[in-house]
Amino acid sequence: MSHTSIVTIGIDLGKNTFHVVGFDATGAIILRKKRSRNQLEQSLANVPPCLIGMEACAGAHHLGRKLEKLGHQVRLLPAQYVKPYLKGHKNDFRDAEAIAEAAQRPTMRFVPLKSAEQLDLQALHRVRSRLVTQRTAVINQIRGFLLERGLPVRQGAAALRLALPQILSMLSDNLSPRVVRLIQDLAEDWRFLERRVASITKEIDELADQDAHCRRLMSAPGIGPIISSAMIAAIGTGDAFHKGRDFAAWLGLVPKQISTGDRTILGRISRRGNRYLRTLFIQGARAVLLRRQSWPRHGFGAWLEAASKRLHSNVLVVSLAAKLARLAWSMLAKGRDYDANFMGHAA
Repeated sequence: MSHTSIVTIGIDLGKNTFHVVGFDATGAIILRKKRSRNQLEQSLANVPPCLIGMEACAGAHHLGRKLEKLGHQVRLLPAQYVKPYLKGHKNDFRDAEAIAEAAQRPTMRFVPLKSAEQLDLQALHRVRSRLVTQRTAVINQIRGFLLERGLPVRQGAAALRLALPQILSMLSDNLSPRVVRLIQDLAEDWRFLERRVASITKEIDELADQDAHCRRLMSAPGIGPIISSAMIAAIGTGDAFHKGRDFAAWLGLVPKQISTGDRTILGRISRRGNRYLRTLFIQGARAVLLRRQSWPRHGFGAWLEAASKRLHSNVLVVSLAAKLARLAWSMLAKGRDYDANFMGHAA
């Protein structure tokens, strides 16, 4: 069968090998091949422009940009949306067939291709997140060793940083020389991680200051260089969403809905989507709540005053995080900086 008959291709991505399934206009399978990484691009260069579907996983954005340069229309799909189209026992060719089926659906939700700059920014955030996690683990381990020997330290990294030199320098039967050396080594690990986090944070700050979209987002309350750059790395200009509520739902900041008939049941937040970005928006909302004197200056100040009297603090912070997410998306979509009246127009 000639490659000119192919209208849709599904590719199951792998590290070194790729499984390719092609459909014609009637939906019949006319291509079923296994290709190496080097062979894939060469073989698809000989295929007339068509629709190509892939799961949004490691390497998909890089390959997608290459295939778009060849004239193909590339659609990336979330893996959970492909699974319902899988027939029979799972194998790589059936995965590729399911991807091709899902890519043709008019109501399917797709993942926009990320640029190289977005992937670079995303990599910085992922490394920073890992370093912060490791730093927290080292701090907790130091606390644990001290607590096991009857030396509790009050909560907070700053308190431990201040108390640690005095604890290690005093003569005590609680700490053996071996444990003192061990904690000193852990403290050095802590200082190293602090320097690495500070270095990457500085780089992210500089990139955010250079990006017009990040500067626009940073004009909103609770949004700084970390949140703004993470949002740009994740969604670009937000074209994949029709309104701010869709973005908040993608972050998992809306209640999970289980409804039937005329009965609507709303539960806890869904916690779907980008966990890292959701956490950042919640931290930004907490920062806004700590500055109560600034509430009247915001467009949502009246809502925040009323909500703070009737909602639990944890519910309030999540509600505010969802509102900030909708606000941030609206600022990107409308190309507007934040002002006190902007919140009323946020989608």
